[in-house]
Amino acid sequence: MSVDTPRRIVLLRHAKADWSDESDHERPLAERGRKDAPVAGRRLAGTGIGFDLALCSTAVRTRETWKLAVHELSQRPRTVYEDRLYEASLGELIALLNEVSDEVSDLLVIGHNPGMHALADALAGESDGDLLPRMNRSGFPTSAYAVLAFNGSWKSVEHGVGRLVDFWTPHD
Repeated sequence: MSVDTPRRIVLLRHAKADWSDESDHERPLAERGRKDAPVAGRRLAGTGIGFDLALCSTAVRTRETWKLAVHELSQRPRTVYEDRLYEASLGELIALLNEVSDEVSDLLVIGHNPGMHALADALAGESDGDLLPRMNRSGFPTSAYAVLAFNGSWKSVEHGVGRLVDFWTPHD
């Protein structure tokens, strides 16, 4: 696969989590999150993107979101549960993307805010229509996702490299 291959990154924020006595990493999904995650999965299936790889935070709420969403996809991508996605800074997220194999064309990342929003905003050098202002107004709520397209190697992912081509929230 050429490094000039068109690539897509889909950034999915976990569904609504419950506020419990558990540590933050161990917080499960709330009832609304258990309803929204499959809806996000159906919307992702509707994009027609065939994910080559899913990177999922190890936090309970992200793993539960992925478990509910992936059943809606026509094909389950290879999934890697990545500790570094939990509480990752923007720089750490970009560094993680830079490690992705160039065999991967379409990548799904299931993570947390503020990281998912910051990453989408940083990578989006351009956007279709009003997607970027709409995403920034929304604050990237739970179960939302952004789709960014770019050409080049994963090692070349940096600020402004992508075009925001889709943004969806479950409660628009």
